[in-house]
Amino acid sequence: MDKNDTQEQQKAYPYGIGELMAMAAERAVPVVAGIGDPALTAPTPCADYDVKSLVNHLFQVVVEFQKLAVKKDADFSVTADRVAEGADWRERFAGEARALVAAWSAPGAEEGTSGAMNMPARLVGSMALLDLTVHAWDLARATGQSYEAPPEVVKPLADAVAELSPTAKAMGVFGEPVEVGADASAFDRLLGATGRRP
Repeated sequence: MDKNDTQEQQKAYPYGIGELMAMAAERAVPVVAGIGDPALTAPTPCADYDVKSLVNHLFQVVVEFQKLAVKKDADFSVTADRVAEGADWRERFAGEARALVAAWSAPGAEEGTSGAMNMPARLVGSMALLDLTVHAWDLARATGQSYEAPPEVVKPLADAVAELSPTAKAMGVFGEPVEVGADASAFDRLLGATGRRP
């Protein structure tokens, strides 16, 4: 990437991934903290997950993407049941979310490539940012909480979704896009692009 490309990217994305993750975590952690035990069996907008399994999935994301920030291999083969590991799972999630922010805020985290597919590190970080944002909305919707994404994260996430969409659909990660109204917010359009009904 030459100097002009770097300057253009900084204009388009004035915040680093670590900064964006900090904003997203600030909204996501209270949602997870607000989940009562009786709600763990409730369905979510993700058809394959109830609340407990989605919390465990998001837990796995915030843990494994810390490794990707330092260019180590991540393991998504088995999702640990971290909720069952103790009643302090909400506090443990908050701690891992802070560690994720720190990992992606460290110098060099956005540089080079990361992960088994050797993707640009910033795009890999955007995948974690997407989960931290969209799954927080899923969990809020499932448990009767309010959630609004930080506006600063929506544009970079929309761009990342557009880039990731063909592969994500082929892997079954994104559902078919859902049409939203012409007056829909940017966040609602992002949700629709990932197959959700805002």
